[in-house]
Amino acid sequence: MFNDQSYKEVFMPHHLIDIHDFTREEIAALIALGEDIIVRPQDYQDSAARKKLATLFFEPSTRTRLSFEAAMLDLGGSVLGVASEDSSSAAKGESVADTIRTVQCYADIIAMRHPKEGAPLVAAKHATVPIINAGDGGQNHPTQTLTDLFTLHREFGQLHGLTIGLCGDLKFGRTVHSLIAAMARYPGVHVVLISPNELTAPDYVIDMIKRHGATYEECRTMESVMPKLDALYMTRVQRERFFNEEDYIRLKDSYILNMEKMSLAKKDMMILHPLPRVNEIDLEVDSDPRAMYFKQAKYGMYIRMALLSSILGAGDKNA
Repeated sequence: MFNDQSYKEVFMPHHLIDIHDFTREEIAALIALGEDIIVRPQDYQDSAARKKLATLFFEPSTRTRLSFEAAMLDLGGSVLGVASEDSSSAAKGESVADTIRTVQCYADIIAMRHPKEGAPLVAAKHATVPIINAGDGGQNHPTQTLTDLFTLHREFGQLHGLTIGLCGDLKFGRTVHSLIAAMARYPGVHVVLISPNELTAPDYVIDMIKRHGATYEECRTMESVMPKLDALYMTRVQRERFFNEEDYIRLKDSYILNMEKMSLAKKDMMILHPLPRVNEIDLEVDSDPRAMYFKQAKYGMYIRMALLSSILGAGDKNA
């Protein structure tokens, strides 16, 4: 558990590219700050006044982009940016480095999504303002992971000792890779990897689990592990990550969560999903109190408020 002042005692890194850029103590501080923002939003309404956030999204996004923009506006800041590669000079062949050198002239902080893995890291190497990775290829999505951790902590009151299942596309899913990287660092965490053979977690993800000392198991059916899970993280099979349309069509309906499968789960098991959903969760599940994915989307705004406030140096409202 975190005391009310813990978020004031931790210095946040200049950039957030990978969830490993934050220590567990820094994540705890962000969670504590997010909790405080929920309770006392009026205390933070001017904490980013006269600051500008640039959102550079070279891939489609709804929740991540809008939650960043809503977070900055609720902190009293302003927002500018692009919502697609076609609407930026990248369509003319401009490099990431040149884009960042230009945009930093107009903004105090940049949130960037890019289809190429490593693009936000390249941006950070050329930036004089903070860069936040809002998703790069199939590699990282650290602010979604902060959202997931915040949601788990809000509902369970802790992050250690949980058994979490991750289901669907574990090969290409950047949200899954980032969440595993974070959760594996907490004591007593057990990771259950549920996927078809074609979409199993990459070796580097398995190595990461082992390196942090967490335990894990791999399985091919949801039913076999549902009774043991504290949380189930559903993901869609992503068409944009496939090179072969036939493979996508064959695998896209591999795992669908319905009320029959939910009947096997604990009464307090939490269902998470980074969204967008296609058909991997039946609509009937939405009415189950264990379905947390829309509340999770709301929490994403609060934890991004905490992140922006902290990186911009506005986290301590009494400073």
